[in-house]
Amino acid sequence: MTLVRFQMCIDGQWRDAQSGKTFDSLNPATAQAWAQLPDADEADVELAVQAAQRAFDSKEWRSITATARGKLLRRLGDLIAENKEHLAQLESRDNGKLIRETRGQVGYLPEFFHYTAGLADKLEGGTLPLDKPDLFAYTVHEPIGVVAGIIPWNSPLYLTAIKLAPALAAGNTIVLKPSEHASATILELARLAHEAGFPPGVVNVVTGYGPSTGAALTRHPLVRKIAFTGGAATARHVVRSSAENFAKLSLELGGKSPNIIFADADLDSAINGAVAGIYAASGQSCVAGSRLLVQDEIFDDFVERLIARAKRIRIGSPQDDASEMGPMATAQQLAVVEGLVAAAKAEGAKLHMGGKRAEVEGDGWFYEPTLFECDSNSMTIMQEEVFGPVAAVIRFKTEEEALAMANDSQFGLAAGIWTRDLGRAHRLARDVRSGIIWVNTYRAVSAMAPIGGFKNSGYGRESGIDSVLAYTELKTVWINLSTAPMPDPFVMR
Repeated sequence: MTLVRFQMCIDGQWRDAQSGKTFDSLNPATAQAWAQLPDADEADVELAVQAAQRAFDSKEWRSITATARGKLLRRLGDLIAENKEHLAQLESRDNGKLIRETRGQVGYLPEFFHYTAGLADKLEGGTLPLDKPDLFAYTVHEPIGVVAGIIPWNSPLYLTAIKLAPALAAGNTIVLKPSEHASATILELARLAHEAGFPPGVVNVVTGYGPSTGAALTRHPLVRKIAFTGGAATARHVVRSSAENFAKLSLELGGKSPNIIFADADLDSAINGAVAGIYAASGQSCVAGSRLLVQDEIFDDFVERLIARAKRIRIGSPQDDASEMGPMATAQQLAVVEGLVAAAKAEGAKLHMGGKRAEVEGDGWFYEPTLFECDSNSMTIMQEEVFGPVAAVIRFKTEEEALAMANDSQFGLAAGIWTRDLGRAHRLARDVRSGIIWVNTYRAVSAMAPIGGFKNSGYGRESGIDSVLAYTELKTVWINLSTAPMPDPFVMR
């Protein structure tokens, strides 16, 4: 089989790694190599960061008004819409996500760019009502400089868009480092950015591995902000690297999100919400509702109906429109899932269904929808992120008990609440320590809605109006209005 060959985008040019090294990208549905990409090292990262810095300092980029930047972003969104089927097919092939989901995600991506485009010229400063009548002061938002965007493999285009759009809207330049397991669509996005009219060096992409390419990028002295999405272990390396350059950080990390189902919930909706929360995307989502907290009165009925629905899930090729679950994106992630399932069995969790690889034609990394019943929230399967189609269900009796279990986690990214009681919904939305709360729905996103977590799920927010401000520095300007000589220089004014 002839491999599709990709090159990196540096300073508006398409390049191989200077070393000539490459790596293969594997199709998760077949476990076979389909593409070849450059394996960048520190020398390539140096070229990319220097290109981004030159572009940031250039008159060409700095003279583009905020309104004009917004028009460039809108054009990029339009180009994504024009190329949506190509991008959707490419991402599905590269990371094994269902074509029906990649079409949905790519189809909505233009909204992120259009929304953010409208914010580009809305970053207003303010005048300050000083207590010093002879002085005048105002604030302005200015771009930070070179941004490093570190992208995981589970939703690369979407997770790039919520970094790229606000970074460019604020006037920064960027070097993107996608996962070695899913780089193709980010390179295509860079091509579209240049077609939209962004100057060379404003958007750069380097491909390679985390310990080499990623580490060289995040510790580079010219990188002023790092936007990272991924696991906690890698994030700790990123945080340590950022100490070298004192770069600003935004971290969107893992989750072990509670999906809380009360006895008064619409059970049909709650079942669909549970399926959407953990089995959609094969559970490979930071916001996966992997902890099902179900009130005692409906527990048995809920579990029975969930199992019946999950057993009807069609597992198959991600390129098949009829498939409802595809493969794990990597062999390593499949091994992680198998290890945590084995640990759950060893700890005495009751296996209701699944717990093994799915029988699908070919050598892909498919895993069955899996459900464990637990009698303690402290069990490993209730506490550790699996990042696969594995749910753990547990009983609760009272609202207070549900709240205590929901918050008994190192994570705090998302939560679902299923109830017809409006007061209960608001109480729990207030008291559950998560950055995203869905009430009687799950996995809803919008360009206007911030994304981010509490506790070990990271810090900072992406998407929404505040995301653009996060890519700026606030400057205060002082003006002396007095014509009198400067007063005593040894006394602070």
